[in-house]
Amino acid sequence: MKFKGPVFFSIMLVGLLVSAFHPLQTVDNAQKEAILMQSLLEGLKQLHYRPQKIDDNFSQKVYDLYLDRLDPARRWLTQKDVDQLQPFALQLDDEAAQGSFEFFDIALQLYEVGFEKSRRYYQEILDQPFDFTKQETINLDMEERPFAKDDAELKEYWRKSLKYDVLSRVYNAMKDQEEQKDQESQEEGEGKKTFAELEAEARKEVLKNFNDWYERIAKERRADHLSDYLNAITSTYDPHTNYFLPKDKENFDISMSGTLEGIGARLQTEGQYTKVSSIVPGGPAWKGKDLEVDDKIFMVAQGDEEPVDVTGFRIDDVVKLIRGKKGTEVKLTVKKLDGDTEIITITRDVVLLDEGYAKSALLDLPSVAKNVGYIRLPRFYADFNRRGGRSCATDVAREIQKLKENGVEEIILDLRNNGGGSLRDVVRMSGLFIEEGPIVQVKARGMDPDILRDTDPRVQFDGKLMVLVNSYSASASEILAAALQDYDRALIVGTGKSTFGKGTVQRFFDLDNALRGNSDIKPLGEGKLTIQKFYRVDGGSTQLRGVTPDIVLPDRFFELETGEQEAEYAMPWTEIAPVRYGQDVYRVKNRKELAAKSAERVEGNETFQLVAEDAKRLKSQRDDTIFSLDYDGYKGQRQQRQAEADQYKDLMTDIEALRIQNLPEDLESINSDESKVARNDEWIKNLKKDVYLEEALYILADMK
Repeated sequence: MKFKGPVFFSIMLVGLLVSAFHPLQTVDNAQKEAILMQSLLEGLKQLHYRPQKIDDNFSQKVYDLYLDRLDPARRWLTQKDVDQLQPFALQLDDEAAQGSFEFFDIALQLYEVGFEKSRRYYQEILDQPFDFTKQETINLDMEERPFAKDDAELKEYWRKSLKYDVLSRVYNAMKDQEEQKDQESQEEGEGKKTFAELEAEARKEVLKNFNDWYERIAKERRADHLSDYLNAITSTYDPHTNYFLPKDKENFDISMSGTLEGIGARLQTEGQYTKVSSIVPGGPAWKGKDLEVDDKIFMVAQGDEEPVDVTGFRIDDVVKLIRGKKGTEVKLTVKKLDGDTEIITITRDVVLLDEGYAKSALLDLPSVAKNVGYIRLPRFYADFNRRGGRSCATDVAREIQKLKENGVEEIILDLRNNGGGSLRDVVRMSGLFIEEGPIVQVKARGMDPDILRDTDPRVQFDGKLMVLVNSYSASASEILAAALQDYDRALIVGTGKSTFGKGTVQRFFDLDNALRGNSDIKPLGEGKLTIQKFYRVDGGSTQLRGVTPDIVLPDRFFELETGEQEAEYAMPWTEIAPVRYGQDVYRVKNRKELAAKSAERVEGNETFQLVAEDAKRLKSQRDDTIFSLDYDGYKGQRQQRQAEADQYKDLMTDIEALRIQNLPEDLESINSDESKVARNDEWIKNLKKDVYLEEALYILADMK
């Protein structure tokens, strides 16, 4: 069924999409999908910052992306299957124009056949013990794995993959037995399982996990698969343009306002994996410190129950497994950035989102810096649903006032791991530190840039200012850092080579609003489109390149490629004309001198040197994806990796000289609640170990 009915769009000044579709009397599923496709493409054409020409080049990109998403781990399709799909590689543009889904239908059929075929493979393979004396290897870098040339090679892929899964469980079980024996001084052989017994148990566990996984996948609807296909289309525009099913949009809208029972971690899909994208401050994961950004979650277990392998799971299914009632335990098996696997136990709790609000403290480093104000801003929050709702700009202004009342003349604003948020508040917050003037340029396609200005001539703080950033400071954080850097108002100190590099603006549009009538085909879902780019007042974009710190300090991710540059089809860096700007409050004039002095201190700081070494170790281990499949060889690799990691364990220790105090006016509120006391104690404890904060105070003392 092909659909060629007209879809009309118009763009409102507020950036919303409305249109009228000529209603049909009755619409079947094929027509609905055609309408959905054409509505989405029309929205992209009309609204996206960088619309694409729907041609063969577009077709090839969609084809490649969808093939990778259809079978990212090369579990289901063979090269023979791919050969059947290859003729469509340059035809998808024509199909899109016609509302046809022939390629998608054939791909889905091949997937379903491969799915059932692989189910038989893993059941047959796991029915027999593995030979862990045979010397062979496996490459765990799925991106480098080609499609199996035929069914025999595909089955061999499965054998090696399953053997690795079983081997890792046997190794962990053997290690646990040895540790238990050492702790309890057991007699030789008492309560100890044989290797064969542990191997059989491991195979049983892996079989159960795959059976559970396959049962979940089998329940996926056509709409779920279609969503993947549509997102292969949107992702060719840029990594932040997406299609959302109605249920997916609902999950996306879970806000940081209010409370949530869970572990306090945000997740995203990366190929077949579920990756931790951020940790909610104050949540159980944040308190535990074991779960980190970029950890990949492989298995989820409820308390002492058998873990479920979530490789290849949809993000909403993983979230459902991880969320749960306060007081219950969830165990996550994760792969760290260095390639090692860890089991992390987290007790679920109410995620108190007030930990995501701005807060301040007083810092002292004897003989270096005294009575320095410190403000931590985890995100650029704003409550747009209530008049007078909480806003980060208002809160930061309040913290500044409190610091000034305590005699503070120097402030460190910490935006590390701040992923962005309210653009309005960025402009208002920048204005706290400068006289009135332009803050950021926002440009839509084909239009002159809109210059967002601070119109308030008041300067709430006119003293020395430093902004701390890292490679996960993104979007709104980058706008603030860039503006204060361009104005020479603040020194930007970063623990990475640059900030994240997300310099684009997205808006949601409801596809249902694009149609007049036709209630029988709704809801269609929503599109999230990149409609604008940010530009600094000096004319340069923050897109892709981010903000380069004035002073760069090493961190454990220093050797890894992070941020927007990792994303496929990321929008490029560009520049436009600068705007006139200037301020006469405080100017940072000696950046090179400050950087040289800091570099000399870092060179002589043992902790920083160990961090730099750890970064190289992390890069080396991440690049080494070949693992032995014989037990002795695998054991040797794991022990070597663990020994290397142990050298850099607990790098961050208390900085004895660093003194951190709450503001006197905050103590009454903190002491009013036992949980607040505990969270505050934890916050202060972590600040005491922050070597970057210590160096920031040294740098601040050097500023003239």
